[in-house]
Amino acid sequence: MAFRPLLWHRNAIPTAVAATALVFYPWSSAYAETPDIDLEAVHRKPIYDDLPASATPDSVAYAPSTPTSSLISNNASSNPSPTPTDRLAGQIRRGRLFLHDQTVKAEDATNRTMTHLLHLEHSFTSTIASLAPPKESGERLLPNGLYVLVAAMAGSILVRNRNILIRATIPPAVGLGTAYTVLPYTMRNVGDLVWSYEERFPTVRDTHLRVRDRISRFVETGKAHSQMTVAMAEEKVGDVRAALEDWVKKGK
Repeated sequence: MAFRPLLWHRNAIPTAVAATALVFYPWSSAYAETPDIDLEAVHRKPIYDDLPASATPDSVAYAPSTPTSSLISNNASSNPSPTPTDRLAGQIRRGRLFLHDQTVKAEDATNRTMTHLLHLEHSFTSTIASLAPPKESGERLLPNGLYVLVAAMAGSILVRNRNILIRATIPPAVGLGTAYTVLPYTMRNVGDLVWSYEERFPTVRDTHLRVRDRISRFVETGKAHSQMTVAMAEEKVGDVRAALEDWVKKGK
């Protein structure tokens, strides 16, 4: 059998040379041709749209770009539009402003509530302190208050077998009478406080005035009748005494 000569393709030698170069020099770069544009003048568009004016070409990552990418970059710069980063930043800004407004409103509401509670506490403590009798009066709340309580309980014991109306009115009346007797300054302060609250409601105020006038007239009438009764009793006693004296004189 005859051996035919080995025919080399016209591109076989350049291909073998290129393969040898890739084997011995795997990290070398071979450029087919030199680009017409200047690589130092063209750079990749940064990921952030707002590039500061003081930025230098060294601070920006460069990469080879084609005339098509340059055209797209020029069109984007001529017609600016919000990027996803800008839209996200806007949403975050609105969310932060909303949270800040809600926090300020909640803080203001808490401050107003605490101020109102402090005013109520101060009003309550000052009102309780104003009910105490003055020191120069010599009036003491602890033992005298116990006397009032005992008097009210005694009144309830006395009328325990009576009807419900008497059982509901006599103990408070006895307690109030005892309180006005043993705690005059304190009861006067309590009456002034109650009157200040009654003045806010004209109906209650007028009813209180009418009831007080009737009670005052009843008390004055009772005093007058009692004085007349005492005078009549004294007159009768005087007559009886005079009669006894005459009888004793006649008996002598």
